[in-house]
Amino acid sequence: MKTIGRLIILIALISVLISCQKENTNTLVLSTAKIEFLATGSESNLTIQTDASSWSIENKAKDWLTLSATSGTQNEAKITLCVLSKTLVARKDTLIVRAGNAAPARLVVSQASSEYLYDLSVDKSDMTFNSSANSVSLLITSDVPAWSLSCEADWVQFSRKTGFAGTTTVNISMTENLGTTERSANIVLNAKDAPTSKISITQKGSFPNYNTNPVDPDNTGMSSTAMEIAKKITAGCNIGNTLEAIGGETYWGNPQITNDYIKLIKQSGFNAIRLPCSWNQYADQTTAKIKDSWLARVKEVVGYCVNNDMYVILNIHWDGGWLEKNCTEAKKEENNKIQKAYWQQIATQLRDFDERLLFASANEPNVNDATQMAVLLSYHQTFVDAVRSTGGKNAYRVLVVQGPNTDVEITNKLMTQLPTDNVQNRMMVEIHYYSPWNFTGMEKDETWGNMFYYWGKDYHSTTDAAHNPTWGEESYVDATLKLMKTKFIDKGIPVVMGEYGCGIRTKLTGDALTLHKAGRAYYFKYVTKQAKANGILPFFWEAGGDGALFNRANNTIKDQQALDALIQGAAQ
Repeated sequence: MKTIGRLIILIALISVLISCQKENTNTLVLSTAKIEFLATGSESNLTIQTDASSWSIENKAKDWLTLSATSGTQNEAKITLCVLSKTLVARKDTLIVRAGNAAPARLVVSQASSEYLYDLSVDKSDMTFNSSANSVSLLITSDVPAWSLSCEADWVQFSRKTGFAGTTTVNISMTENLGTTERSANIVLNAKDAPTSKISITQKGSFPNYNTNPVDPDNTGMSSTAMEIAKKITAGCNIGNTLEAIGGETYWGNPQITNDYIKLIKQSGFNAIRLPCSWNQYADQTTAKIKDSWLARVKEVVGYCVNNDMYVILNIHWDGGWLEKNCTEAKKEENNKIQKAYWQQIATQLRDFDERLLFASANEPNVNDATQMAVLLSYHQTFVDAVRSTGGKNAYRVLVVQGPNTDVEITNKLMTQLPTDNVQNRMMVEIHYYSPWNFTGMEKDETWGNMFYYWGKDYHSTTDAAHNPTWGEESYVDATLKLMKTKFIDKGIPVVMGEYGCGIRTKLTGDALTLHKAGRAYYFKYVTKQAKANGILPFFWEAGGDGALFNRANNTIKDQQALDALIQGAAQ
């Protein structure tokens, strides 16, 4: 009996003990049981919740995984897990979290494999350069222990070939490509366990020498100096929007130039022609070779002029702006090579014409400061040297160089010197005159000023005073043209006014249109007269269209009023 009682008491005590143990068991909860890290490395967060007085983490992945904390006393703890490195082989481990007497919790961590352990990059990939000696900088960024650069081409050199983790600038230089064909090479940036980068370099070939048959100087028919020729030119006329038309001679709406058209210009009172001409669109962009057919066509038109005893100025006009938009140091070397190649070909093709043919370096080069002016001077120097090098009559030909923007005031300020020439007194300077622009070219009223419909002291409107000039009339013409006389002509350097003129305000009607046309004719007469009075050679901008002097479709005079004004002004 006593035995049974003791057994009952023992069982009761055990039950109480078990009950107490259950009541004292801690809880432990993780926010996730699995974290997968990116191949490149990344961060992730883990939250631990427990009612134990402390917790701890056994990090079995400590060689590749870092934890913001491995133990603590918080009931709710947020842990940041971070993988900083890549791995070539996928890896996986289990972290064990303990808290009080709670059952341990497990967190499985893993990281996918990466193709590379390190990053290695460069800021450039494909680069193309002209044939000149060039240099460029590469910015290399990496976390590799060491990297190297290599190239199979001996014309490519590096300022350094090796480097280490961090950011490094390497200068790459290329020697001049003296060959006529393009060449290329690959620069390879390489490091162990890092991606390989290839930088492709292409360098254009040099243009061939087109002065292949220079001849001895020939002074036959070339005895006149620039000033002597200037005295022989009475009035000049452009044939605009034709040989310089992008797309072809007739692409801008004018017919092809004919001998009969040249005769019409001559019979109308002009004895000189300016031929704006495009060349770049007819040239191979790799070799700068101008099409023989185009050289022949231009020669034909020059022949029409000379055979009609007309002086003729042939230029490289806008031509897509390859030169005129790029009077910059960045384009200087490349453009001088193009300028040389073109003028070697042009000058050789037209070498046998006598002094009635003049060459002009450009048209309206965009230049607004001394730095750009220095670049323009180099283009003019290349032009002079290329023409003279071909020999024959070109050794004595009068050459025309353009002022900056062909603007009178800018030219007066910035054109402090001319190219060097090996023959004396055979150079002219060119400016254009479209002042006031409100009258000659402005197409709509602006907040800063209105269009001018009328010009000249006796041609102001009493009913449309808003469109009378507020500047740029007779006194302005007198003052600006005199600048060219003082700067050049008085020093024995002729000045060509290669373009001037304005269209007709066709929206005007009645008396307003009549007054506009009368003022326009007066403008032509006055500007032409003042140009001649200052020794400047006027070449009217005749380009077809509404303001044309001639109807080129049937070779008749279209605007007798304007034509008379020009010829009368030239005769003053």
